[in-house]
Amino acid sequence: MKKKFLLLIFFLLLNFQNLLAKDLWTEAKEGDKIILIRHALAPGGGDPPGFKIDDCKTQRNLNKVGIEQSKAIGKLFSNNKIPIDKVLSSQWCRCKDTAKYAFKNYFEFPALNSTFQSAFAKKESKQLKQLKRFVNNWDGDGGNLVLITHYSIITAITNAVPSSGEIVITDKEFNVLSTIPTD
Repeated sequence: MKKKFLLLIFFLLLNFQNLLAKDLWTEAKEGDKIILIRHALAPGGGDPPGFKIDDCKTQRNLNKVGIEQSKAIGKLFSNNKIPIDKVLSSQWCRCKDTAKYAFKNYFEFPALNSTFQSAFAKKESKQLKQLKRFVNNWDGDGGNLVLITHYSIITAITNAVPSSGEIVITDKEFNVLSTIPTD
């Protein structure tokens, strides 16, 4: 009797846990969501002195792990049949490379540029307004808007604290619906 009771409790707990665990991709599968992705792994923090936005050799870039992580992000979207309307990227090379390896095609969007370092922090308010305006006017027609950007932008607009390559799915008001780690 005791064994049957323990098995029943175990079975109920397992099923309860399964009921609580939802598919993290559910909202994205529905489409018309904003999907923010922090660029894949690029070791270090900030950018080196002498950084130039149009010269990748002067920037912090993806390493081999970051390149593989980017490819894995693309496979996650493909395997989960996530509809994509558009992919936009920061102008930083690590974001553009994440976009290239994950999705092949993307467009640069300066509102997604990093505001982490003091030289760029003064642009944050203007960039966030531009980003919100773009999203407000965006009609995904059933696809999702994928935004590849930086920690500083994702945290400023959602309060989420993403790790490298983490996916943050939001509605058009940037309310977080789910987060998906990719490391």
